[in-house]
Parts: sequence; C-alpha cells; structure tokens
Amino acid sequence: MSARAEAAFDPCREETPVSQIRVALFTGAYNHIADGVSLTLNRLVDFLERQGVQVMVFAPTVESPAIEHNGTLNAAPSISMPGRPEYRISLGLSRANRRALDDFAPTFLHIATPDLLGRAALSYGLRRGLPVVSSYHTHFSSYLKYYRMTVLEGPAWRYLRWFYGHCKHIYVPSASMADVLRTHGISERLMYWPRGVDTTRFNPAMRSLEWRRSLGIGDDEVVVSLISRLVWEKGLDVFVDVIDRLKDIGVSHRVMLVGDGPARPELEEQLPNAIFTGFLADDDLARAYASSDVFLFPSQTETFGNVTLEAMASGVPTVCADATGSNALVEHGVTGFLAPPDSVDAYFESVHELITNAKLRNAMSLAAHDRAKEYAWDTVLNRMLCYYRDIQHDADYSDATFERHLAIKNRVGSAA
Repeated sequence: MSARAEAAFDPCREETPVSQIRVALFTGAYNHIADGVSLTLNRLVDFLERQGVQVMVFAPTVESPAIEHNGTLNAAPSISMPGRPEYRISLGLSRANRRALDDFAPTFLHIATPDLLGRAALSYGLRRGLPVVSSYHTHFSSYLKYYRMTVLEGPAWRYLRWFYGHCKHIYVPSASMADVLRTHGISERLMYWPRGVDTTRFNPAMRSLEWRRSLGIGDDEVVVSLISRLVWEKGLDVFVDVIDRLKDIGVSHRVMLVGDGPARPELEEQLPNAIFTGFLADDDLARAYASSDVFLFPSQTETFGNVTLEAMASGVPTVCADATGSNALVEHGVTGFLAPPDSVDAYFESVHELITNAKLRNAMSLAAHDRAKEYAWDTVLNRMLCYYRDIQHDADYSDATFERHLAIKNRVGSAA
C-alpha cells in the first residue's frame, strides 16, 4: 500500500473542532442494567463530553437504575422482557423523544442496538439526511442458537444486512467479529473499535490474601472464578461440568462466582461448595479478579470479552471459548487457553493443567497482564473521537479500512 493511500486511511481529522460535533446516541442498555454495553457506552459519553463533544442519549430506563448514568439521558419507551425482567425491550421513539432530538439538532446519529429504538433512529436520520453510524455490541445469532431459535437466524441476518447497509460506519470490536459479519454479507465500512480496560484499577496489585481469608479461602488454594452476569447463555452449563469433573478426580481447588442473575439459584444448587459474592463493582470487583488464580469463561455469545480483558489485566490466566470475542484477546498457550466452544474435555484439561502447574500459571499471569496493557481506555476512546471527526467531514471508507485500522490502532490514540 502506498504512503498516500495509508495517509488517506488515517481517520483522525484534527482540523475538525470537537465543539461542532453533536451526536445523538441510541442504545438498548444504558443505566437500567450493568453489563458490558452499558458500562462501555457510559464511559464513552463521559470521555466525549470531557473533550467538548455534545452528546444526548436515548435509552430505556427504570425507576431504580442499576448504575448512575453519564450525560443527558432521554428515557425511551420500553417494556420489561417476559421472563427476564432485568432486560428492557425498546419500543422506538416517543413524541417527546423526537421533540428532544429536533431541539438538540444532532450532526449525526450513533446507534448501538439495531432494535425498534435503533430502527426508529435510523429512519429519523435517513429522513433528515443525517449520517448514521453504528457500533456492534451483541452477537445476536449466537443467542438464537443458544435458545434453539435458529429458524429465525436467516431473517435476523437479512434485517441486519438492511440495517447496517444504511450506516456510514460500523464499529466492530475485533477481527473475528468482523469476519462473522463479512460471512453474512456485512462487509463494507467496517471500522475497528475494541474495548478498553482500566489498568490502574484492574491489576495484580489488587490481590488480597486478607479478602480471600474472609471468604474462607486458604492462601495456597487455587481459586477458579467466573465473573459475569449469571445467565445460562454465558456458558454456565460448561462451567458446572468442568467443576464437577475436577471434583470427581479429587483436584484441590476453590470455586468463586462473582455477579448476579436469574441463573444464580440453580447454580447454587449445582455448586453447593462454591462461593457466590453477588454483584461487585469498582475496587471490590478488581479485588475479586486479582484474588483469583484461574478465570474460566466458556461464553460463546461475546463480541469482545470485557471480562476476559479485565481478568488478563489483573494477571489471571484465562480459559475461554475459541469464539468471537475472547479469541481476539487470549493467545493460546501464552496468556491462557482457548477451547473449542462445545468441548468440555478441552476446558477441563486446560483448567486442570493450570491448577496443578504453578509455574505455568505464573508465566501466563505475567503474559496476560502485559497483553492487557495494549488496551488502555484513552487509546480506545480517542479512536472513537477520531471516527466522529471523520464523520463530521462526511468521509467515505471502504472495507479495506478495517485492516488498516487494525495496523494503526496504537498510533490513532496518540493522534487524537
């Protein structure tokens, strides 16, 4: 590739004043639930506003939200999901939402969820000739497979092709996720936007023997942890099977699950000797990560793997599904292990090796921590600001840009 072509792919347009950027952000999760999507977007909004970008968020909310949100939030109409009350189903834009949008006069729209709210936002943008961008956060087809609704997979991908076909940029968190989208005909205007990790908070120094002792964990005991929302689509059945096999052969270890969710009561029955901490946040969460010894995360539904990255930053070897998300983070045999998604045997063998081999565990701990340093939040968030500046210039990129952005990911952060 020529130097001229490479320069054309640099997404940072420093000549664009950030004060000119007025972005309306639409998401199905912002403050009513604490998950990877909501936490990432709240961090993005906080960063953008500190840089001088004007942001208005449209999302479902509840009377007692799970987290305190950043920025200006307009409550979009929604209903509770049947059987899963922690989730909200967006119903589109209300008249009040549309008036707020008109008054805000965004220069472009950013849609994080292609649901009814996202579709209403897309229609709003198209009717007014506003640029629309989208970030890909949820691997929808993997959820359909998990819930045995594969009959809907074809229609779902047709809808997503139509939806993303109207977006100027599609921000994907990993090369593996981009490959999945390309396979299903979504191949243009893909832009690399990974997630970040707070290495000041999540680091090995947060390990606490005192905290472990307070939970009844011995100093020399190996803790196998899972830190996630406790929902079955996170591969919890595989986690239980692996722990049962370790118990059957008499391998000494302790089990800790951090998080909450509808699967917790059944998990407590299936893993009676496990430690359940419930939901933890901030330094308490960082302490739980760093006080673990092996992180087992069999989820196949990730687009990036935020918890995997947090575990790595904390110096914890990871055993994860060789699927979109974690497989872009974990270097097999170096920072942890990747297992074929449905192979309980492979997960078991990897966890067993890490429990019984302290030398390997320590080496992977150091390697994982070093790898995680590449994902500093400032670099990641600056990248999005660069994309926003580019959209403000109404630039047009081809699919080849994605590979270029992978190559320059470290340079972009310093250029913003």
